[in-house]
Amino acid sequence: MSRIGVKPIPVPKGVDVQLGPGNAVKVKGPKGELGSVFTTKLSIVQDDGEIRVERPNDQRETKALHGLTRSLLNNMVVGVTDGYTKNLEILGVGYRAALDGKNLVLNVGYSHPVRLVAPDGVSYTVEGNNRVAVSGINKQVVGEEAARIRGVRPPEPYKGKGIRYAGEAVRRKAGKAGKAK
Repeated sequence: MSRIGVKPIPVPKGVDVQLGPGNAVKVKGPKGELGSVFTTKLSIVQDDGEIRVERPNDQRETKALHGLTRSLLNNMVVGVTDGYTKNLEILGVGYRAALDGKNLVLNVGYSHPVRLVAPDGVSYTVEGNNRVAVSGINKQVVGEEAARIRGVRPPEPYKGKGIRYAGEAVRRKAGKAGKAK
């Protein structure tokens, strides 16, 4: 049995879960609304303030989808109640971030500032001029947007300059060895 798949998902107060035909699920909460369609090989059951994912057999594909479906449903419930946030740090002399309306403007050593437009459901916040927080209700979209920002100037291994996730450890390399005399 999948250890993750068998856990029930508690539905907090103020969250409305609607199960539709073909395993279509809509979750509405205080932060917004998310919807998704899951495989029909599994059954999604809602009762007593919790959601359960049940599988009909022990085939390899069904077992693989069991935990995945439960995790995706849980991410939807957590997203509409608490939301998700990814924090990024910008390191480097003269490197900084600023907000221009809802857009993010990065000055990270290029000859021009890099402008990033926030996708629907994602917002940026800048703390100081070297910390950026990406937040939203969809975990996948927040993670992809944080990765897109990091990809503008990934941390380099010699000086550690660039954009990195908060708390990310960057492996450092030794520089060029001096000439022996």
